[in-house]
Amino acid sequence: MTVNDEIQGNLISVTDSIDRAVADYERPAGSVQLIAVSKVQPIDRVRAAVLAGHRLFGENRVQEALARWLPLKEEFADIQVHLIGPLQTNKARDAVGFFDAIHTVDRPRLAAALAREMDRLDRRPDCFIEVNTGKEPQKAGIFPSDADQFIDSCRTEYGLPVVGLMCIPPADEEPALHFALLREIAKRNGLAELSMGMSGDYQTAIGFDASLVRVGTAVFGTRQAV
Repeated sequence: MTVNDEIQGNLISVTDSIDRAVADYERPAGSVQLIAVSKVQPIDRVRAAVLAGHRLFGENRVQEALARWLPLKEEFADIQVHLIGPLQTNKARDAVGFFDAIHTVDRPRLAAALAREMDRLDRRPDCFIEVNTGKEPQKAGIFPSDADQFIDSCRTEYGLPVVGLMCIPPADEEPALHFALLREIAKRNGLAELSMGMSGDYQTAIGFDASLVRVGTAVFGTRQAV
């Protein structure tokens, strides 16, 4: 089996699984988008996904994304790339200039930096607030108790185009509890988009109204070591 055949088959399998979960939870067809997480994957596997027709990808690091996707976007102008990893404030300009959405807005200093660069570049990628639903000290994300105030600040003080929320549940806890919490925060703040669910739990996330699921291993295979 070629790499192209393998990745195409994986994409079909994951897409079919998403469609089944959408139907099982009686959600509208097409209400969940697949973000193929291409971080640290060899270019031949990433290119295979593009050639298979997939167009929405997720990256963790700004410089890696620029090196990989700028050449591919010259060939395939309809590709969209979302930043799903932590963002340093000194990379805000590059992030605003390149990504179609930023899923990891999690602190006032970053919100201010993004606002400045959006004004400077006249470009406004969608923003997701990252919520640390498990309150894990080693993880990025605003704590749930601070989420409402931070969402309001991002909208009113910084003028960011906040469209939704993102979370990564603790590895050793039931993800459904965290997906339910994120959905509740989104509802009371009038946010329609939920970026949640990865290779091991995206079907569960769909049951809690995920609109974007971030799937890497099930699409590309085991992530390459860095």
